Amino acid sequence: MNPYLQSALLGILQGLTEFLPVSSTAHMEIAPQLLGWRDPGATFSAIVQLGPIVAIIAYFWSDLSRYIAGILRTKTPATSALKTDVDARIGWFTVLGTIPLVIFGVLLEKKVDTVFRDMRVTAVSLIVLGLVLLIAERVGARKTSLNKMTLHQSQIIGWAQVLALIPGTSRSGVTITAGLFQGLDRESAARFSFLLSIPAITAAGLYKLLKVVKGGSLHGEIGPYLVGALVAGAIAYVVVRWFLGYMKEHNTMVFTIYRVVLGIALLVLIQTGIVKQQAPTETETTPPATTAPATAPAPAAP
Repeated sequence: MNPYLQSALLGILQGLTEFLPVSSTAHMEIAPQLLGWRDPGATFSAIVQLGPIVAIIAYFWSDLSRYIAGILRTKTPATSALKTDVDARIGWFTVLGTIPLVIFGVLLEKKVDTVFRDMRVTAVSLIVLGLVLLIAERVGARKTSLNKMTLHQSQIIGWAQVLALIPGTSRSGVTITAGLFQGLDRESAARFSFLLSIPAITAAGLYKLLKVVKGGSLHGEIGPYLVGALVAGAIAYVVVRWFLGYMKEHNTMVFTIYRVVLGIALLVLIQTGIVKQQAPTETETTPPATTAPATAPAPAAP
């Protein structure tokens, strides 16, 4: 397959799933196996993720400008001014809510790249979080708006984000679920989830990019990588806009059903050997579309 087309298809998948509560990691691990493609690799992952990062920043630019101004205006979260300064309050809540993920991301980096890459973990996570999301929908009061959210509520959501280190849970999935449990209305839960995603995925994306640059793997034809990033960013922007509107009028049942069905299907695929139990090790060689499945070695000459 043409390398640009394959990168574009993976970019579409990344953009569609990055901000929905369905786990982009799970989809990006499953799809190449089902299609017979090699693992896209850390280089492709690092570059294509830049697209959704730019998309979410662009979408929330006006809000972010106000929140950053509020942070600079108050200088510290330990001030009584936060009681009346809504922009500063949301800004600080976003910063403080990101700290747990940063800490545990550093501490658990090796496990995320090894133990957590077991596809059975991904499948079970898809199912379990889907069912927990269903419970949150049933018991959540959904009466608190983003402007009325408390520090305690924001920190619970921030700590829940740590679970996103487990493939299949979905960063937006765990934060939206936590937001619903904390009584936020659906749109506010989704909006704060997206705000938390900005420092989280920006830090993760830049860290991945720094690693591949230092590793010397950012070489060769970069065109397909950039196509993937541009497509992912364009799709992600549309998805964010659509999802926030969707959450104003609808519940998350469709995502619960999708997660459970996908998780069960993945377990079946693993059991039948169609999908490998251990996610492929990321390769650092060429763009994903320029590689074909390895052929069996020729027999040695007698």
